[in-house]
Amino acid sequence: MRTRDCAASPPVGSAFMTGAAVCLDVGSTWTKAVLIAPDGGLAGFAEHPTTPEDVLAGVDAAVRAVTAASGTADPPDVLACSSAGGGLRLAVVGTERLAATEAGYGVARSAGAHVVHVHAGPLEPPDVRVLRGHRPGAVLLTGGADGDDPTVLLHNAGKLARARVRSPIVLAGNSAARQDALALLRATGRTVVACDNVSPATGVLVPGAARAALAEVFARHVVGGRGPGGPLVAPRFRRMARVMTPEAVHRGTAELARICGTGVLLVDVGCATTDVHSAGPGVRARRTVEGDLGMRAAAEGVLVEAQAEEIVDPVEADLLSATVQRMVTEVGFVPKDAGSAAEDRRVAALAAVVAARRHLRDEGVGPLGLVVLAGGVFRQRDAAGIGALVGTLRGDPVLAPVLQDSTVLVDSDFVVAPAGLLAAHDRAAAAESLLKDHLLG
Repeated sequence: MRTRDCAASPPVGSAFMTGAAVCLDVGSTWTKAVLIAPDGGLAGFAEHPTTPEDVLAGVDAAVRAVTAASGTADPPDVLACSSAGGGLRLAVVGTERLAATEAGYGVARSAGAHVVHVHAGPLEPPDVRVLRGHRPGAVLLTGGADGDDPTVLLHNAGKLARARVRSPIVLAGNSAARQDALALLRATGRTVVACDNVSPATGVLVPGAARAALAEVFARHVVGGRGPGGPLVAPRFRRMARVMTPEAVHRGTAELARICGTGVLLVDVGCATTDVHSAGPGVRARRTVEGDLGMRAAAEGVLVEAQAEEIVDPVEADLLSATVQRMVTEVGFVPKDAGSAAEDRRVAALAAVVAARRHLRDEGVGPLGLVVLAGGVFRQRDAAGIGALVGTLRGDPVLAPVLQDSTVLVDSDFVVAPAGLLAAHDRAAAAESLLKDHLLG
């Protein structure tokens, strides 16, 4: 790993803060708190398990822990972002199983969702009960190519309208039946986002519009809401955490690109999702959120997708399977020995490679100047282990042309998300100081 010298550019934007601030990132598993001094310096770090039944309990514990030793007379400002809702659980309802399955996985990819259930054909009461049992955070309703018989689509819209399924519905079926299906669903107060048909012709998949609609649903879900799979949050938390974590990290990535004047790729491996951000010259500014790739709740998806991408062979997949099962069942597990830590990093490396491949695929991105690895697994400060992980990224045949000339840095001090929060709250000078001193320095 090399350090990139980006310290020459002067701070821009607002003046330094007049007081300290606590930057909070409320994740699906851990709540992280960073204390930022008025000059943008890193003054403390604390974390606490996220408390989904009462998310404020974990928030308050983390804030108390990080401010206890600060000795400040005045309470600091609290700036918060959240991904407490985790990945979005998606149920798919369609007319034909293969088409519905392909549509579901194609739409969920990079939109923060993972498919938990697929139903094909007319919904009947037992089918609705099964669907509800999977606790979807959203339902993708598809059905037929444009011009096909809309009977099944309209039947399913009517069943969902009357069912006790309160999750938002993305309607992406036969365009000729769209208005009738919308009328059925909205007559009972369902939340519906209508978009172009995900399969306008037989055998053709066009997931873009439905994926964008689902990403909007995810943006509301991930902060933490009252829907299925989301924590029950108090009004104080909803007022506090108005920014979703991927948005804060993307703002921090943009700040890095501005400071360094180069294309930046940031891979943030979390417990429930793996997010990839790009910004800067020669790079399309965008973020993708992979709801099927993560270090705990979504660890199974890492192994499945790494095999599909031919990154791991069946022998290694078999060796990692027990570890992955433990990750899924013990979401708060923290490695206590070198062997467990190494397995953690290996799963993180696989998640990072798969997510980066998806993000960069078909983008035509040239060589990047800077790559940043973020996430709890990268705060272990094991130089040899992190070096091996970086080697995995550089050695990947798909990523190598993009990463060959890049500097790779690790956000071991957890400063990118706080820098994004500071910048979003008109504290650009403090954000720049934080990044220069604790990531780029």
